[in-house]
Amino acid sequence: MDEFIREEEIEGLVHKVLEDFEGGKNIDVLDIFSKPDKDEVRNLVSNLFKIVFPGYFRHRTFKIYNPKNSFAVTIEDIFYHLNKQIILALDYCNLRGTMTEEERRVESYRICVAFFEKIPLIREYIESDLLAAYDGDPAAGCLEEIILAYPGLMATTVYRLAHELYLLNVPVIPRLMTELAHSETGIDIHPGATIDKFFFIDHGTGIVIGETAVIGKSVKIYQGVTIGALSTRGGQKLSGKKRHPTIGDNVTIYAGASILGGDTIIGENSVIGGNTFITSSVPADTRVSMKNPEMEYRTTDNKRVREEVPQSDEWFYII
Repeated sequence: MDEFIREEEIEGLVHKVLEDFEGGKNIDVLDIFSKPDKDEVRNLVSNLFKIVFPGYFRHRTFKIYNPKNSFAVTIEDIFYHLNKQIILALDYCNLRGTMTEEERRVESYRICVAFFEKIPLIREYIESDLLAAYDGDPAAGCLEEIILAYPGLMATTVYRLAHELYLLNVPVIPRLMTELAHSETGIDIHPGATIDKFFFIDHGTGIVIGETAVIGKSVKIYQGVTIGALSTRGGQKLSGKKRHPTIGDNVTIYAGASILGGDTIIGENSVIGGNTFITSSVPADTRVSMKNPEMEYRTTDNKRVREEVPQSDEWFYII
């Protein structure tokens, strides 16, 4: 052992940290097997992709000639592990201490059945999102490319799965799911948001969609868009209240736009330009844009080349 290392000193530091675990803090929970497991939730999301997109995300541990047999095993495996995680989750948040273990087992099984019954509907919505991405992006080479490579479809798929669990009042797990997608894609969609069919996120990085946002059909959103709350200073007093905007059907929101407030409604068929900041409602069939920026071009010897940007209605459609 290195001569400068003192065992007694290290033992003392370990004891000091362990002693701090008994300080009564909210983070002092030592029962590591009584709460939902983040890695388990990650595996659940990965396996759910295998049944949302059969044939695209293969289960490499199964060697089965009949693909339907493999899918059957995967579906049962998801049900089993989801059931276990929900049992643990039902002992958290506002439900803690209000249900017996048997009641949690019964409720978890009911939730799992209800969730799996929704899988065909979830896949119907995801199919519409896929078609919206292909129709809306001239850079998309094929549908397969979107499924395998587009972060927007990945984030939307995880959201749609998590949203159904959110509607079934499952604590913790839906948020874990969407935050896993957030960490991989840079797209933050709260599982409580309500999003209709044919939703397309292009590029996606930096998008935020809040819990009480309502988004209509055939909406297209670019990178850096925030659909958020006007203020969160009320903290928990605002919980359960409409804090985020409503976006009508066929709305396009360009890069960097911020739309804020629970009373804010963007009317259908409107176009919201890049870098706009909106805190009040916009009528249907309206184009909102910033005025052309004033820019100056100079050579290296400080001679003015051009004084302003040529006028264009399309300048803010920067993708």
